[in-house]
Amino acid sequence: MTVLNVNGQQHEVDADPRTPLLYVLRDDLKLNAAKFGCGLGQCGACTVLVDHTPVFSCLTPLAAVEGRYVRTVEGLGTIDKPGPVQRAFIEEQSAQCGYCIPGMMMRAQSLLEKNAAPSDAQIREAMAPNLCRCGTQMRILRAVHRAARLMTVEIERPMREAER
Repeated sequence: MTVLNVNGQQHEVDADPRTPLLYVLRDDLKLNAAKFGCGLGQCGACTVLVDHTPVFSCLTPLAAVEGRYVRTVEGLGTIDKPGPVQRAFIEEQSAQCGYCIPGMMMRAQSLLEKNAAPSDAQIREAMAPNLCRCGTQMRILRAVHRAARLMTVEIERPMREAER
């Protein structure tokens, strides 16, 4: 039995420790945002965050994440209240087919947690491991900039209210 912390919830999973995290997320935990794209860590459709670092969940064995914090797109917000990255990707209409978008959002989330105001070059570098075959890279770039602004507003708002 493996204990996982996924999106802030503890889960006990009865799976071979060599099982790819992607399969556990999708099959056992029914978290279907991360997608199986290539199975080789070359497309990024399966990207999730492990302790705030983007990883290809198709290559990451279950044993490697026990005791660590795993976050998927489902952990960024809800349908009723999407998180800043999710809202930005929606507002910029970043998805065409949408297959790559969960991985793109997780990579963007990781970048923005480390760099609140990245340049175009920094965004491109951070997003490079993930592929978008539909050609929406410019919308994705705009979405990351928008998410940075949204996250800044969400941080500043409580600080201003506390000053009152």
